[in-house]
Amino acid sequence: MRFGSYSVLPGFGPTFGFTLLYLGVLVLLPLSALVLFAVNNLSAAEFWQVIGSPRVLASFRLSFGAAFIAALLNSLFGLILAWILVRYTFPGRRLVDALIDLPFAMPTPSPASPCAPSSPPTAGSASCLRRSISNSPTTPSGW
Repeated sequence: MRFGSYSVLPGFGPTFGFTLLYLGVLVLLPLSALVLFAVNNLSAAEFWQVIGSPRVLASFRLSFGAAFIAALLNSLFGLILAWILVRYTFPGRRLVDALIDLPFAMPTPSPASPCAPSSPPTAGSASCLRRSISNSPTTPSGW
């Protein structure tokens, strides 16, 4: 570090490095493991056969369709709410604005760990409870 030169964003280098480390460990490492598994264990014909199966195509349609519909609805209602907040004054306006900002200030629970004790009760926790109940030794399938 050079003395006498001040950065506009102090600590940017270590923070950016830490972010890239977590990106690599949590996202890129598992993705690369999947790609390496597919490359080493499947031929090109087998890969396309798996990708083209009806169940995989249905899951792609469901995932991308639900994401598209959610994005459209969020855009529509977000635009309406932004218009109302900017154009009109009404009692509780600052409260509504604060409620909109709340998800950006609160930490997001990891979808990979819905059973974490620190996560709030959500649909993920409910599915975790359902799985833990149905995964008891008395059930024959385990699911």
